[in-house]
Amino acid sequence: MNIKTIPQTDSIQELAQFWDTHDLTDFEAQLEEVIEPVFDREALVQIRLRSQEVEAVKKVARSRGINYTDLIREWVLEKVRTA
Repeated sequence: MNIKTIPQTDSIQELAQFWDTHDLTDFEAQLEEVIEPVFDREALVQIRLRSQEVEAVKKVARSRGINYTDLIREWVLEKVRTA
């Protein structure tokens, strides 16, 4: 009897190829329930700025050649690191 096992790999391509040709129900005995979150998701934070403030941030970001949201994130992280 050919015993099938789920591949132990982190390769998305290998896993995709495997699951394209196999059925999950054939591996029920090897599955285990995961209780804790597997992925750490980023939190989305909204802030309110006056239109002049947004334009000022965008101007600084343009002068540095980056997106204004990346600049805001950079500024917040700088403050967190020095707190």
